[in-house]
Amino acid sequence: MIRFFTLLSGAAVAALAAPAYAEDDAPSNAVAASPGDIIVTGEKATRTLQETPTSIAVTTADRIAKETLLSIQDVYSRTANVSDTYGSAGFTIRGITNSGIGGGGQADTASVYVDGAPIPREALYGGPTDMWDVQQVEILRGPQSTIQGLNALAGGIVITSQEPSLTRWTGDARVLWTEHNDRTFSAAVGGPIIEDQLGIRISAERRANRGIVRNVTRGGYDDAMESLNLRGKILWTPAAIPGLEAALSYNRVRRDGGYLYQYTRTDVEDYYDNRISTSDQPNRGKIASDIAVLNLSYPLADDLKISSVTSWNHSRVRSLSDSDGTAVNSSTVDNLYRYKTLTQELRLNYDGERLSGLLGAWYYRRTGSLTANNNVNVNTPTATITSLLTPYVGASAASTIAAAYAEQLTVIPVGYSSYQPQRVETMALFGDGRFKLTDRLSLMGGFRYDHERNRYGAETVATFTGTLPDVNFLGSGYAALISAVNAGVLGLVDDASSAQASNSRTFNAFLPKAGISMDWTPDLTTAFTVQRAYRSGGSSQNPARAELVPYDPEYSWNYEGSLRSKWLDGRLVVNANVFYMTWKNQQVSAYFSDNTYDYNTVNAAGSRLYGFELEASGKVSNAFDLYASVGHIRSKFTDFTLPDGATSTVNLKGTQFPYAPKWTLAAGLNARFGGRFSGNLNANYRSSVYTAAGRTQADYKVGARTVVNGQIGYETGSWKVFVFVRNLLDEKYQQYKYASNHQAVLGDPQTFGLGAGVHW
Repeated sequence: MIRFFTLLSGAAVAALAAPAYAEDDAPSNAVAASPGDIIVTGEKATRTLQETPTSIAVTTADRIAKETLLSIQDVYSRTANVSDTYGSAGFTIRGITNSGIGGGGQADTASVYVDGAPIPREALYGGPTDMWDVQQVEILRGPQSTIQGLNALAGGIVITSQEPSLTRWTGDARVLWTEHNDRTFSAAVGGPIIEDQLGIRISAERRANRGIVRNVTRGGYDDAMESLNLRGKILWTPAAIPGLEAALSYNRVRRDGGYLYQYTRTDVEDYYDNRISTSDQPNRGKIASDIAVLNLSYPLADDLKISSVTSWNHSRVRSLSDSDGTAVNSSTVDNLYRYKTLTQELRLNYDGERLSGLLGAWYYRRTGSLTANNNVNVNTPTATITSLLTPYVGASAASTIAAAYAEQLTVIPVGYSSYQPQRVETMALFGDGRFKLTDRLSLMGGFRYDHERNRYGAETVATFTGTLPDVNFLGSGYAALISAVNAGVLGLVDDASSAQASNSRTFNAFLPKAGISMDWTPDLTTAFTVQRAYRSGGSSQNPARAELVPYDPEYSWNYEGSLRSKWLDGRLVVNANVFYMTWKNQQVSAYFSDNTYDYNTVNAAGSRLYGFELEASGKVSNAFDLYASVGHIRSKFTDFTLPDGATSTVNLKGTQFPYAPKWTLAAGLNARFGGRFSGNLNANYRSSVYTAAGRTQADYKVGARTVVNGQIGYETGSWKVFVFVRNLLDEKYQQYKYASNHQAVLGDPQTFGLGAGVHW
């Protein structure tokens, strides 16, 4: 970490000491050449980054190319107060995982949008989130419930693909090849069909990855992957209807590859460089995703515009996993997720001299289901068996018999099939605006009224798939007792079966926002906002009892200050946000017996979170620019009260959020030299994290890591060849460790690659 602070301080000194230069002389592809010209779209208004008090980290197309960013996970690791969880399973924003921090609840706390379409959580690890032909990625940190509403308590991620050109035809192509036999072929072409009126852009990326986790039981590599990402966009601005703009996009993804995370055995020598798996069943993830988005906008007056955004998304995700990780066919997971999502937004944007803002209406409908066909092992409940036998033989003898029985049947093997249909329908009215009291002082405000109805159903069939202990294993005198215990085991399994049942819940939420902004100078602005955020309630299934159990929404208040500044005639940009959040009625998973599957979601926790983000970018000369960021968070569960009947031993009070690094740092520099050569060097640091919640979370700690990456290229005309490296210093780190099973999810190894690209 000391090395990292040295890099940051050196970058700052270099920027401050840089000589003056003429803005017109700046190369067009400099990462920080004109940061004030970056337009953010995540708040659904046309504002520059410097005019936006929300903490937004923007990754441009130029940075994507210079750092060879391939997926959204690459962006996570380079962003302050953003981090991935184990493998590609999810992400955190300000220490809040996108699926919730307490392990309970159906709704997300953050969403990823691709060209305006929300992507299901289950498809994020291999869906349409690759970075080829992407124009911009915006990560909005902090609650976005006023603007985005659904699934935005922690923030949101907005990915925008390249737009078609209406003036000239252009094309791009690229080939990447790494030492680990990861091959990527990418191409894009577009231009005007009718000049200045109708344009089209088509892109494709094919990736084939051999993998690095060798399966010594089944052969091959567990993380081998093939994917195809196709995208098409049409832009229409008809001369016959001045001002009308219509954009239609379609994105098709097909991926067959490794599971969302890959375990590696840690009980072998040099397991970082000798990554093996012993699973006898496949660990695979298959994703089919189709997205269509229609954007329409038309000016009703000089300062007033009406917009419509319609999106449709169909995702099919099949996840296969050998959950025991051994060569024995013991337990497997086979989950099939099917989702169809339809959204419709209608919005008015006004941009007057004093008043600016928007007013909109939103409709969201997601229908889908989870079909599970799993083989699982339930720990034999010795306490339950003891209680069953105590009235007949006394507590001491009952405990002895239960222990002996558990030696015969250490786990209860269960074939578990489930069909869980879901339907979420949301309607909302929202608004956001600014009013200039003076030329420098502005008031900000917003609201959202959200009405949601969700229906959750479940139908389960559980069957015992093992062999019960012989009733005479303790002698014929105990046969009747053992027979009763066997019947109890079969009854326990049978209790987990249920006919189709469903539960419908309705929620209404009012989410206000208020703030004040002060332009101290044209280059220095501060603001303060207060905002309420919301995560909806629902129903969860208790697998052991085959019951649907309702739970309530959770709410938070976020208090945030922001600084936007430019220095040294705009050559140095420094932005910062500081925040404090309180959170109550949090949804967590609670257990109600010693049965591993006797759990459901309850509202039991409260917490607080505070921290800051500091981001800077500077231009030293026409040939050299740099950037750096620091993020810090402190999280704590301040309250934890389980309902009556809960037997959970995990106590969250006083503990930290899982996967919430206290420090995230990143820095990078770009250089052009020798006329045709260019280079990038970047590094990111994440402090240690706990991969579980509760008082024993210290047992689930993974250490800090610093990852350094680089690229050097040579350009001639429209061609470029380059070499790149990921994890240059070969940092050996874990994302998750499963110590009792001698397995871990490891970080990516040192990887060298070669690339070539052409632009015309």
